[in-house]
Amino acid sequence: MYLPANPTRNARPLRVALFSGNYNYTLDGANKSLNRLVGHLQTKLGAEVRVYSPTTAHPAFPPVGKLVSVPSVAIPLRPDYRFALGLPARIRRDIEAFEPDLIHLSAPDLLGAAALKLGRSLNLPVVASVHTLFDAYLEYYALGRLKPFFQRRLQAFYRACDYVLAPTQVMADELRPQVVPARVRVWGRGVDEALFKPDRRNLEWRRSQGFDDARPVIVFLGRIVMEKGLAVFAEAIARLEAATGPAQVLVIGEGPAGAWLRERLPRAVFTGHLSAEALATAVASGDILLNPSCTETFGNVNLEAMASGLAMVCADAPNTRSLITPGHSGILCAAADPAAFAQALQTLFAEPGLCGRLASGALAQSAAYRWPEILDQVVAVYAEALNPKRASQIVTPVVGPRLADDVDFAARARISDAEAA
Repeated sequence: MYLPANPTRNARPLRVALFSGNYNYTLDGANKSLNRLVGHLQTKLGAEVRVYSPTTAHPAFPPVGKLVSVPSVAIPLRPDYRFALGLPARIRRDIEAFEPDLIHLSAPDLLGAAALKLGRSLNLPVVASVHTLFDAYLEYYALGRLKPFFQRRLQAFYRACDYVLAPTQVMADELRPQVVPARVRVWGRGVDEALFKPDRRNLEWRRSQGFDDARPVIVFLGRIVMEKGLAVFAEAIARLEAATGPAQVLVIGEGPAGAWLRERLPRAVFTGHLSAEALATAVASGDILLNPSCTETFGNVNLEAMASGLAMVCADAPNTRSLITPGHSGILCAAADPAAFAQALQTLFAEPGLCGRLASGALAQSAAYRWPEILDQVVAVYAEALNPKRASQIVTPVVGPRLADDVDFAARARISDAEAA
């Protein structure tokens, strides 16, 4: 797992240059995972990581590792995100002075493309990780006709890398024939089992939100943006209420489509941004996670809800099929079918025993996803990517305690899992 060293040849720590479209200025699931990875590399391997990303004057949380700002502009229609403009000469000089052993790309944007080209010119291994289904976003912004073009561009980008890290085995299997000769490996995602757990459930908190103990609470968890399936979510709730009466809905998170969703769910409780124990309490105090989104590559929020003991009703997509076993840990519905989601909710309302069994199954399945082991998957790919000559110059780390014991990630980065993408 760990990279070999040859102490007679100018041994030094592993150096990784990581490129991100959003490392910490807006909170999402991708940058939560990347910050955890950097913390793991630094703490467990003693590695040096230099991160290149757009920045803002008021980021969502402090970065883990050394962050270098790159030129960027706000994205039209989504000003909460920024678009990197590539690698100017001063940034290229900074990278060359750093002398990385490996390039890690986390977005197929102009910054990632320029970094890929630079990595090739420096004869460095290039590893890319997939965090977002960018082509799937187009439908939500009336740009669906551009999807074939974007898909070709994405495939060309990943084919030019040495390794591609897919978040699930299902996605890895789909990617392999598309990105040859790049080698596809799996880098999953983990959950903080000390934070997300069923015993965070708090009836007093539920009551303070106006919820009835005897009726289930339906939870939306994540950034409130249209590509999370908000239209299907709102329509499913409307259909459910037409059949069964007013529903108890809890919306955890914030985002640019918040006003749109509030207008359509006037009786729902909106918590806004929550973090740490407040977030974990809110999630565990619900009963059913309703997630119609099909744009995630993994679905961190699904895993957090599963670990909190909620029954799952989710879109039938590659990421959910990897996490959820229908009939055992949740119900999967056609992504664009609000009637199917409403029927699934009605079934769980009518059969409390089934709801409890699905919640127990979800909790049991979440136990397989623990961050230290998940992050070691990336370390293994790095070791594979480094050829013997290069790897022999990397210092072997002294293996220390688990990341959770050595880095208080939630306190240091102040990352709220309410906004996972």
